[in-house]
Amino acid sequence: MVGAFGLMGREFMNRRFGQASLIAYSSRTLPVSERLIFANFLVKDVVYYFIFYILPFIAGFAFAAAFVPSEGFHSSVTLLILLLTLSLSFMIGLSLVFFLSTIYAHSGKLLISGLLAIPIFLLFISGNLDSSSFYSLPSLSFFLFPSKNQLLLSSVLIIVSSVLSLLFLKVDFPQAEKSFPNSFSKLCGEFGSYRYAVFIAKDLLDLKKSEGGLGKLIFSFLIPAILLWMLLSALGTVLPALNTLILFSLVLGVLSSSMYYWLTEYDIFASYAFLPLKVSDIIRSKLNSYLFLNLVPLLLLVPLTFTKDPDVLLPALLLFISVSLYMVSILVYLTGLSPSLNLYNGRTFALYTLSVMPLLIVNIILSMFGSLYVLVNLLLLLLAFYLLRKSFRK
Repeated sequence: MVGAFGLMGREFMNRRFGQASLIAYSSRTLPVSERLIFANFLVKDVVYYFIFYILPFIAGFAFAAAFVPSEGFHSSVTLLILLLTLSLSFMIGLSLVFFLSTIYAHSGKLLISGLLAIPIFLLFISGNLDSSSFYSLPSLSFFLFPSKNQLLLSSVLIIVSSVLSLLFLKVDFPQAEKSFPNSFSKLCGEFGSYRYAVFIAKDLLDLKKSEGGLGKLIFSFLIPAILLWMLLSALGTVLPALNTLILFSLVLGVLSSSMYYWLTEYDIFASYAFLPLKVSDIIRSKLNSYLFLNLVPLLLLVPLTFTKDPDVLLPALLLFISVSLYMVSILVYLTGLSPSLNLYNGRTFALYTLSVMPLLIVNIILSMFGSLYVLVNLLLLLLAFYLLRKSFRK
């Protein structure tokens, strides 16, 4: 999700200011080096995410360990090792991503070739990659079998990656000019006489031409969805009462609402002011494009459900559709055509959170009692249509 926000912010600032929008660009006007700026960014990210991600997890784990009987996790030494393990894992990931971004700044082809070669290399040296291979990761190995060697190896990975990134830092990114063939008429023809064919074609072309293009579907939706499925599958082995497919349908519906951000990212009503259209017409067209893009999560959910448990296909589809429509109706009602802007309003964000969080909590609890309990989400469809009708009149 942070990556998705980064893509949107980068494109917006580049369109408006070009490279002058980069904070690193200030090194050319102020007596401060680019390496110092990026070193401060690295330290800032470590401190920020440590406070807002790692410390809350450790605090919650320590609180739960006091009430849940679990041998070995009540020890303060174990909690300290867990804190150190999570910190090392995060800093290894951050420094490696920083290093990969430095390689990409010098040569995108080199980065892609390296990423393709790494799995082959790991497979060659290990002979077989399975779930046990992940236990050889330095930070995880340190948690399971604490030793100075594992701590030293993790520290070396962090320091070497960070130092190399700063030594070979490159701030200038070439501004490539993009050109696209005129495919608007052809795309409109694919939708036939559909009422909103022109608008859907325009939205798809805008999405294709935006930063990341159709790759947003892969990197900002499909990959997070796959990672969430892996996480929920692992959680299901620990808490068998949870229905993994039902929970995945719920999360997929929430994740799908991010597509509405993509469709309204740079679109303003002023672009349509010379046409005989109302704001409600534009919102309807965006909703049609949103429904079209929702075919992507459906193509992920249906085969997965058929493979794992065909009996929950209908409840899973119902939950996904109802949650997805409800989420987008809340966004339309509260933010209109500018969700990425209006959600920064504290009151609007609070209303959005209060409208969504109880729904998620109730569905998580209901999933423990059986998949048929999700039929209650039919009420969400009625509420979604009601909110959309009110939104069109606003």
